[in-house]
Amino acid sequence: MRGEYKVRGGKLVSVDVETDGEVITSARVFGDFFLEPDDALEDIDAALVGHAVDTSAADLTAAITERLDAQPGPVRLIGFDARAVAVAVRRALGRATGWEDLTFDVIPPVVLPPVMHVALDEVLPREMASGARPPLLRIWDWDSPLVVIGSFQSVRNEIDADGAERHGIGVVRRITGGGAMFMEAGNCITYSLVVPASLVEGLSFEESYAYLDDWVMGALAEIGVRARYVPLNDIASDQGKIGGAAQRRFADGVVLHHVTMAYDIDAVKMGEVLRIGKEKLSDKGTRSAAKRVDPMRSQTGMSREAIIEAFLDHFRGRYATQDSTYTEAELAAARELVETKFGTPEWTGRVP
Repeated sequence: MRGEYKVRGGKLVSVDVETDGEVITSARVFGDFFLEPDDALEDIDAALVGHAVDTSAADLTAAITERLDAQPGPVRLIGFDARAVAVAVRRALGRATGWEDLTFDVIPPVVLPPVMHVALDEVLPREMASGARPPLLRIWDWDSPLVVIGSFQSVRNEIDADGAERHGIGVVRRITGGGAMFMEAGNCITYSLVVPASLVEGLSFEESYAYLDDWVMGALAEIGVRARYVPLNDIASDQGKIGGAAQRRFADGVVLHHVTMAYDIDAVKMGEVLRIGKEKLSDKGTRSAAKRVDPMRSQTGMSREAIIEAFLDHFRGRYATQDSTYTEAELAAARELVETKFGTPEWTGRVP
């Protein structure tokens, strides 16, 4: 069995594995990486043999590291590391998956109240966990304003109540952490990925953010935006921050990952609705809310619709996909969650 893992910003690691059904009986690691001394490759292979086929990526990483640390001289892994080998092994054994193993439903923009999209981020992972949905990428679209705050944010700390009332902008709490999303019709681009946890097997939270957004970095490059990932969860360009990501890992083996990128935000209005503290602005290297998020429109000259279509075309060209839309059952489940959870003051105000 063969598994592969491409290190982000590094090299490709491949491994051929044989088992007797219970333990690894043979392993051969290879790739375009660099390793000094070169005979340390035999130690990496040997470190894998004898482990049970369900050994975790963390335990395989520890076994490789222990074996290499026992060598008489220093061992240098260049362009890869022990964890990358472990992930490749887990993929070979069918315990982890790569993008190429999956077929994604792609749901283009469907205009819904933004609170419905917040609810769908809980409904659709359930659907995937039950087997009713494959992995999916969906683009949000909405026609009314809303501030979506992170699961652990304080309403009073984040929202200027007078400003929100003056501009007629409500507040909803989502199920993921991170910061507030200032959403008016046409002012930003938001997408959600729902994937199996096996896709990020062996990756830290920080690594998984960049890994799941690697495709959009390619899409941004195609439309002329030179973007980079800023740990933990920001996407930035030379002109400033573009957007941020948030993630939720469910106990039933599903990961929700979503991103909001600024397109053309009314920064003055945003500053009147959100309490953007000096410390947060300082952390972003800016002095005012008006300069904190750099709109994509000014960097591309493209319409929001054209950017979304470019994103979808890039995703479809990169992975196996099939076009889809929301089912009536999914929309009904989302509406029920709006009534019983996301639209209630108890949920929104659970961190006052």
